[in-house]
Amino acid sequence: MNSNRNQMKVTVRGESENPTKINLTSGKFKMVIDEPKGLGGTDEGPSPVQVLLMSLAGCLNVIGHEVARQRGLKLNDMKITIEGVMNPCAFIGCSFEERAGFQTIKVTVTRDVEGATQEKIDDWLEETEKRCPVTDNIRSTTEIVVATGALQEAAVQVS
Repeated sequence: MNSNRNQMKVTVRGESENPTKINLTSGKFKMVIDEPKGLGGTDEGPSPVQVLLMSLAGCLNVIGHEVARQRGLKLNDMKITIEGVMNPCAFIGCSFEERAGFQTIKVTVTRDVEGATQEKIDDWLEETEKRCPVTDNIRSTTEIVVATGALQEAAVQVS
């Protein structure tokens, strides 16, 4: 791991409420991730893959506005539509011929950049895409270490 002093650590904690629903916290924020009823869930929150695409949209929005600000562009409006295509057979266990994740993710950015040439808009979008950490994590190989820890119940002292 890089020992760069400029690193930022993000921590998410979750507790399973049932086989499809998990209650999550990160900092002061709380979120529920669940599956739709058609996949056995309670539909009380977005699915994990919906959250992934939502994260991508949120990141592109933040970075898009920051790149525009840094370049002196007036970004009046920005809309993002993301479509991901995947085969659910891998994660539900009916087939392992395709990978479990999205085979394709298509991002469409509709924007109103006041007075900018198409070349400046294209450069802005390319820079936005390059600087988006979520895009980077989806495209690149990121080391993920999954470990197990035992749930410890409080010890009861009997005298």
